Amino acid sequence: MDSLNLDGWLPIRVWQVHGQWQVDWAWFGDERLSQPFFGDAVEEALRLPFNQVFRRQTPLEVLGGWQRQSPGLAPVAFIFHASRCGSTLISQMLAKLDDHIVVSEPAPLDTLLRCDLPHAERCVALKGLLSAYGQRRRGVEQRLVVKLDAWNIGELPLLRECFPDTPWLFVYRDPVEIAVSHLRRPGMHMVPGMIGVSVLDDGLPFAGQEDFIPRRLGRLLQTAREHCQAFAGTVVNYGELPGAMAGRLADFFRLDDAQLKQAFTAVGHHAKQPSQVFAGDSEDKRREASALLRERVVHWAQQPYEALESLRKS
Repeated sequence: MDSLNLDGWLPIRVWQVHGQWQVDWAWFGDERLSQPFFGDAVEEALRLPFNQVFRRQTPLEVLGGWQRQSPGLAPVAFIFHASRCGSTLISQMLAKLDDHIVVSEPAPLDTLLRCDLPHAERCVALKGLLSAYGQRRRGVEQRLVVKLDAWNIGELPLLRECFPDTPWLFVYRDPVEIAVSHLRRPGMHMVPGMIGVSVLDDGLPFAGQEDFIPRRLGRLLQTAREHCQAFAGTVVNYGELPGAMAGRLADFFRLDDAQLKQAFTAVGHHAKQPSQVFAGDSEDKRREASALLRERVVHWAQQPYEALESLRKS
């Protein structure tokens, strides 16, 4: 392991080959992760001629070995969310800061959180993976922030076990607005069978998207409420953004005035499509919701949403 140099390389996939867990790496050099999602950065990196010619693959245990050889920054914050609720705006604001590494929904992290590896081995791999993302590739980085996939709220206890001192927040929104967004363009976790087994499963038969999406959303919000109470999570409503970044979230992320000024340069543009000007759409989404969707949201998701609101206001 001492002879292996992974400077400038980042893990882009964790997978099994003939029963053995492997890691695919791509060369990023000193390129910042400024894209809305880690997958976008991977696509750009794989277009580089170097990555098209040279491929790097290692056994999973190399993650732990590389951490021992070259410890990366430990995460200073985890961002969990209900999807379509402003978490990408937060991560993109932080990505404007030169001393921050922001890794948004990396697929290898989701794989390790939900795979069937033995517990101790999985914890070593998780710590090694985030250490790899936390490498100071430009020499100026001081903080690592990780945003997870929406369904990873189910794996929060495991992540807390590996990183017990890392604070975390949960971002959410009126469930009718989230549901309409997924009806327009379903996320992976709102398509039956797309993400495999997750905490969102309830064992009930599929009865159409206007029932399925509120059911999944209700499970997500309920799990978040339970974990926020059990593991001291900070809750943030979409309606507080972006202003909260200059208030209580500035304290949460430990941002000074200069950093806030830099972070707010991201405001005004669509978080997921930075070339487009952002415009709030809450009213449009609420008007678009059908009577059936509203009834299903009230049945499945309204109570945990209101419980989260109570936590936030308290």
